[in-house]
Amino acid sequence: MKLLVTPYHYNLISDYERLSAFFEAIKENSKGIVYDIGTGSGILAIFASINAEKVYSVEVDHNTTLCALKNFESYPNIHLISGDAKNIDFPEKADIIICEMLDTALIDEEQIPVLKIISRYLKKNGKIIPYKILTGIEPISLKAEHICYENDELPDQKQLGDLQIYHEIDFLGKIDENVNTTVETIITKKGTFSGVKLTSFTLLTPNIICGPTPMMNPPMLIPISKIDVKPQDKLKIYLKYKMGGGLNSIRIKAEKISG
Repeated sequence: MKLLVTPYHYNLISDYERLSAFFEAIKENSKGIVYDIGTGSGILAIFASINAEKVYSVEVDHNTTLCALKNFESYPNIHLISGDAKNIDFPEKADIIICEMLDTALIDEEQIPVLKIISRYLKKNGKIIPYKILTGIEPISLKAEHICYENDELPDQKQLGDLQIYHEIDFLGKIDENVNTTVETIITKKGTFSGVKLTSFTLLTPNIICGPTPMMNPPMLIPISKIDVKPQDKLKIYLKYKMGGGLNSIRIKAEKISG
């Protein structure tokens, strides 16, 4: 399958772990009426079109829409809608909603704001792909002054404690976009605590889980005021942000509570 894509979407479709996980989830579930929100190149809509009666494919970016339109020429059951999904009145309800507007901890993309509006168009017993996100936190020693993402050129970091899952989102449930949590963690290695790593795990279906990939939820590294620590020290981390509110919504601080 050869697609017309923008440079960014070329990177997305080159992330084979991400793409294969979505393919399996969509093949297993697509039927009837499907929405693909934030369609991009249209690859997920094309996957859905194989078993769906009709796919409504939505994209807000004009140049990306032109690429998708070209890619859909051989798929008569895909209907492309150009615009912001939050402002669209869909003509019929969906059996399946695909929405891959994901970001680590759902902070810097519009997955939650969009789904809170679009979900009213989901049929009773309908499904959303992905259906759940779990996010964990771990204390690290970090040599970075600004929030960044882990990639091949890793910021210098050292793990100081174990990963703990602190937040879980079921997209079919009631969602509060404001996250305000306190996590207690035990230090396992001596060093200087100066940051946290957030890692999100995406459950596309109850049976298909996809960890961070290069183009889907790479771990987020957040610097914090330095605290010298040793094994068995206990820290309390206060973390606050708004899902869909952007990186500027993040507020974080920590204190040593024993050791």
